[in-house]
Amino acid sequence: MTPYDFDIPVDRRGTWSIQWDGAARRFGADGLLPFTISDMDFPSAPPVIAALQERVAHGVFGYTDWQNEEFRSAVRHWYRTRHATDIDTTRLVYAPSVLNQLSQLLRMWTGPGDAVVVHTPLYDGFRKAVTGLGRELRGVPVGDPAALEEALAGPGCRVLLLCSPHNPTGRVWTEAELTSFATLAERYGVAVISDEIHADFVHEGRRHLPWTRFGRGRWALITSGTKSFNFPSLTGSYGIVGNADDHAEFVRRMETGEGLASPAVLSLTAHIAAYREGAPWLDAVRAYVADNLSLVADRLNSAFPELSWSPPQAGYLAWIDLRGLGVDEDALQRELVEGEGVAIMPGGVYGARGFVRLNVGCARSKAEAGVSALVRALTRLV
Repeated sequence: MTPYDFDIPVDRRGTWSIQWDGAARRFGADGLLPFTISDMDFPSAPPVIAALQERVAHGVFGYTDWQNEEFRSAVRHWYRTRHATDIDTTRLVYAPSVLNQLSQLLRMWTGPGDAVVVHTPLYDGFRKAVTGLGRELRGVPVGDPAALEEALAGPGCRVLLLCSPHNPTGRVWTEAELTSFATLAERYGVAVISDEIHADFVHEGRRHLPWTRFGRGRWALITSGTKSFNFPSLTGSYGIVGNADDHAEFVRRMETGEGLASPAVLSLTAHIAAYREGAPWLDAVRAYVADNLSLVADRLNSAFPELSWSPPQAGYLAWIDLRGLGVDEDALQRELVEGEGVAIMPGGVYGARGFVRLNVGCARSKAEAGVSALVRALTRLV
């Protein structure tokens, strides 16, 4: 038994939610049931909410110092207890978001026209960050080591940008794969940036290994507790920068050129509470989501055995390959939006037409409604 009831739906309409209130802008129709952007419909962990309420009750929200031992020790505790890894908290950095960290590191380690290697399909935030800075995006398919080496060895390559675990596929990299990435990066003089924001949502049978175990030369791990504990609107992320000079330069840029020396105090409060007291809640919500993903697999494979779909190794995003059904992506989106009244992300957003990404970080009833709508829409087209 769990003390948490994730079956109770939470009404998020009218809360300025991008997933709920922003669906009409993205999909062109009102009143859609959304399974889109990667946040969950669950309230955050009770210890997080309690800590936020206590901090709000204090009533003073002045400039805040993130370089305090409460925050550092909470991060250190989390990595030691969650990932069996000791980290050097003197190498911590802080920023408003993981993508903000990524952009800052790219400005530090690359110039206009330099290449950044990524695994495809690709989280669309990476594409926007890399190309928005005028860098070349050099994609290689997940699971193709020969293509990865060729891309890293190519002219102008400066950074390998990892997503670990991978978004949108939900793949958890093995120790052998991560060791290979480190060896190749060292061989070709390429820096590594590892985005590990989904690391705490790895499912049973898999283990996340932080990049701190593999980093050589120039590297950074960037992450946040906002994804797993569902408080992204509080903002806030942190990272670990391997090289002392790079660490000092990152902090200098944030405090001067970016003017971001003071973090959001509620973000710090939430992180500390989550990392000190939130593990039981996270384990419970992860198990609940795993059951949602099993539901999706059962419904899809019952209707379309040829799909033989398996849940992802991490996360609450079901990345579903529909190419075997021969369904046109645009036609499917019309059926989903106009015929079923649901919003499900098309694979083309991530450079992989013929796929969909279905967010099941939600009450079971909503997950059932989403996969049922997808099956009905596919049945009409097939």
